[in-house]
Amino acid sequence: MKTSNRKFNRTNFLTALIMLCSLSFSAVANELSWQVKQLPNEPSLRGSAMVDGKMWVTGTNKSVFISEDQGNTWLDKSVNTEQLLDFRDIEVFDKQTAIIMSVGSGKDSKLLKTNDGGDSWHLLYQNEDEQGFFDSIGFWDNQVGLLLGDPVDGYYVVKKTQDGGKTWRRIAKTKLPLLLNNEAAFAASGNTLLVGEQGKAWITTGGFSASVYVSHDWGESWQRQSVPLYQATQTAGGYGLALNHHQQLFVLGGDYQQRPKAYANIARFEKQWQLVNAGQRGLRTAMSCSERLCIATGKTGSDLSFDQGKKWQAFDNENAEQGDKGFYTLANEGEMFIAAGAKGKVGVIRVKP
Repeated sequence: MKTSNRKFNRTNFLTALIMLCSLSFSAVANELSWQVKQLPNEPSLRGSAMVDGKMWVTGTNKSVFISEDQGNTWLDKSVNTEQLLDFRDIEVFDKQTAIIMSVGSGKDSKLLKTNDGGDSWHLLYQNEDEQGFFDSIGFWDNQVGLLLGDPVDGYYVVKKTQDGGKTWRRIAKTKLPLLLNNEAAFAASGNTLLVGEQGKAWITTGGFSASVYVSHDWGESWQRQSVPLYQATQTAGGYGLALNHHQQLFVLGGDYQQRPKAYANIARFEKQWQLVNAGQRGLRTAMSCSERLCIATGKTGSDLSFDQGKKWQAFDNENAEQGDKGFYTLANEGEMFIAAGAKGKVGVIRVKP
């Protein structure tokens, strides 16, 4: 009888604890809202980062903006050039040092660097291949990093630097799988390449397919894995990669020509790839996690998770117009999140203690 009581009491305790956690999560969700501002000239913003309390966003029309007061005010640090470069990825090392990546065919794909907090920029590396097109960059530290480019000669261009981006070496084609028919990488928001702990790295692709390429040796060799995302069209597949607070890998995607369509848009790797029930609310291109919260976003909307990406709930910017309730890109530092999207829109969320 005593044993039964202990079991009963334990069951009641666990039930009460679950209910309390659910109520707590609901209360946090109800308190969260995007603090939205619009930057001058309405650039399309697809790069974001936050390091040492400093927020950075990048985009079209050679745009670079920074904020050092949690997104209340923004300073224009755009590149001084006549060329209207489209900066779709950014890697920030500290308050003074960052690398930005522009996209485009041939020499339009460049890497620029600042050593003075964005006051000035200099050319670090330029694509010289007419067929080349930069998609994404990722760095393990301020010296060692990878660059992903569109396929040339039947293989993705994966380059590695060990001197902070001054020089790059293409990984041998024999170290990458052959392309699938119609396969493509999307330079959506600089999220198609991700680096992780102990030399791990990942690439996601699409085009009538959805794949994740995996490297366990600092990008020197790669293997392909099929992932259960929407893949019915040429513009469908993987658009972004992310790690949660527990370093579990996620892939996000959909189809940018069918942004709001209901389809498989988030998958999680746990021994094998598993589809996540995130409501199938359209294309997702970015995800970022703190200890308490994960956010996934795309142009048409965003989603929240309080259990590191297992369960999700809708979380949109309700004041935005239909079809533009989300963002293209997302980053966080601790419990502070910065998102950026179309027409110069930036959003900030801080999870209160």
